[in-house]
Amino acid sequence: MATSRFLGYLESRKNLTGSACGLVGLVLTFVGVAGPYWPVVVVGLYGAGALIAPPERPALPDFPDPSAQLEELRDDFEKLGGYLTGVELPPAAAGRLTELTQLLAGLLDPQVTHDLAQDPEGVHILSRAVRQDVPEAVDTFVRTRWWTRLAPGAEPPERHLERQLTVLQEEARGLARGLREAEERRQETHTRFLEERGRSQDR
Repeated sequence: MATSRFLGYLESRKNLTGSACGLVGLVLTFVGVAGPYWPVVVVGLYGAGALIAPPERPALPDFPDPSAQLEELRDDFEKLGGYLTGVELPPAAAGRLTELTQLLAGLLDPQVTHDLAQDPEGVHILSRAVRQDVPEAVDTFVRTRWWTRLAPGAEPPERHLERQLTVLQEEARGLARGLREAEERRQETHTRFLEERGRSQDR
């Protein structure tokens, strides 16, 4: 531990700056400026250099980039699909869930994720839907349906599930719509660029 700290200090900005200033002190000694007090001059310049050196900056945390996050999310979506195949749902809820999962699969398509990676909020919405919202909605329905069979009379749990899936589907559609609009803006920008370049060449 002590050895690593010492080696770390040797490579630090304080030591490098101090050493550079100490070398200046040695040069002054050789040209006769420092005189008999050259050790004090060298040490003083080293200390001054170490004091004025900029502080060390800790390394930034190595977080995965959005593309890597989406790759992991695709794996989690496959796990979600395996879970959902083992759950029996009423026809209306099952149809709504199928539409939602198809939309999520489209958003996770590699051709789309390149654009999605530029939208951290979109990545968050998609991640939350796959890892939290959809499995929680389905699991809550399964548990509530069991209790409803024991004590009937309350509002059917499938209605809540359908409402939840509708909200999630609208969120996913909004995300897809935003990506489409961003792509359309890029296309329009490129068209204007080409047209303006053509006009400038005609002059």
